[in-house]
Amino acid sequence: MRKLIYFLIYFFIFLFLIGCGYNIPSPSQRLAKADKLAGNKFKKHIFNTKEFKIFSYEGNLKGCKKVYVYIEGDGLSWITSDLISSNPTPLNPEGLKLALNDRHKCVVYLARPCQYVNDKQCNYKYWTDCRFSKKVISSYQDVLNQLKNKYDIKSFVLIGYSGGGAVAALISSFRNDVSMLVTVAGNLDTKKWCEIHHLTPLTCSLNPADFTDKLENIKQLHLIGGSDNNINKAVFFSYYDKFKNKKNIKYLIIKNYKHSSDWSKILLHVKY
Repeated sequence: MRKLIYFLIYFFIFLFLIGCGYNIPSPSQRLAKADKLAGNKFKKHIFNTKEFKIFSYEGNLKGCKKVYVYIEGDGLSWITSDLISSNPTPLNPEGLKLALNDRHKCVVYLARPCQYVNDKQCNYKYWTDCRFSKKVISSYQDVLNQLKNKYDIKSFVLIGYSGGGAVAALISSFRNDVSMLVTVAGNLDTKKWCEIHHLTPLTCSLNPADFTDKLENIKQLHLIGGSDNNINKAVFFSYYDKFKNKKNIKYLIIKNYKHSSDWSKILLHVKY
């Protein structure tokens, strides 16, 4: 019965979008776009965890002791400010673009739950209110453990774009093998972000700003867009100000950069 209800909801959303003239690529078209971007550089893989299937592209990880893991943004979570998307697969996978431009050999790209996959666990709450829930973060812990065991990896550098920055920070707070945390236009204080945009709080999500005591000893680099109207510098500084010891935190505010600017150009010139 529940599946029927979800089907009817998504069906009527589909009809509504057609009637309103929206021209949104299908999930399969979005996957095809990602495959084309990845080309021959990465191989496709789907991790099975207790919580979700997590879609990924992997470089050649044989012999890698340190792996650079890129985590995608929230994707197409909403069609409009009032209409939830039926599938969060991104239209423009900014996190993937960052991974493809990484100068290191040992690289993995991780999508977010329900992006690029068919998964019976998928429910719209996991790309809205619960996008940073314990269940979501646990699935990434499982993925990193699988990678670590398969390739004898010693440490990870986590790089998160937008909402992927929140995921990367939360993962880091629970692990002792993250050597560096990097965020790009990252949502590091979800409470502050919701306040700025007058949004309903993400009640079933964890907030990175509540875990600063566990993140103090991890090297961090945060890139903030000076013209980012989605996740502005106030969100970062709300997170930053909660640290008693700020010695491990570096940040760059990039003038004129917006949320979806070409951040790969900046990362190419930053040591991490």
